Amino acid sequence: MHLDHPVTMPQRHIHSADPQRPDGSRRALRIGVGGPVGSGKTATVAALCRTLRDRLSLAVVTNDIYTQEDAAFLRREAVLPPERITAVETGACPHTAIRDDISANLEAVEQLEQALTPLDLILIESGGDNLTATFSRGLADAQVFVIDVASGDDIPRKGGPGITTADLLVVNKTDLAPYVGADLDTMRADTRRQRKDLPFVFTSLTSDDGIKPVVDWVTECLAARRTGVTR
Repeated sequence: MHLDHPVTMPQRHIHSADPQRPDGSRRALRIGVGGPVGSGKTATVAALCRTLRDRLSLAVVTNDIYTQEDAAFLRREAVLPPERITAVETGACPHTAIRDDISANLEAVEQLEQALTPLDLILIESGGDNLTATFSRGLADAQVFVIDVASGDDIPRKGGPGITTADLLVVNKTDLAPYVGADLDTMRADTRRQRKDLPFVFTSLTSDDGIKPVVDWVTECLAARRTGVTR
């Protein structure tokens, strides 16, 4: 696993991250964004950056196995200044770097905080993974899991920790439902059954306000953090 150089810190982190920095100041809220390959994680991160960049100080860490493709895409799209986007090459299954050995991601987050302080929000995008992918609470304060309609309307029914336990589930690409034979009502009912009281949103990032439900949720997370309320 490496950032731009080798990192060898095999300790497994399982405890919640300290909300304060070593100097006693409050650190940025960290939100992890995970989901299967092609579900729209990078598009979701890009849309969040475009919407929030004028009102918040934010940065992004992307994860890919052997490349920095997602970070390069975000830089090409100019969603944030390039110094606010950094990449981790995991060199292994994506969930390893966000749940089991989070050292490289923590290093990336801490470097951003030191260089850009004060930051309000850091988005940590996982590489594409399966329905079991979750973030260590030592890395992310909250986690978003993105699935998409084009993968089949049975995806919510299949469950898995990503779907059932993420702080927010995003069902993306609803505009494709007529073309892939997906029943959105079925997906909504299955999602509600799997999630119970946990929040979920249906989105289409091709529409002008498609990211708004996710923006609203992120804004609520930030407000809760400022007031000391646990979501």
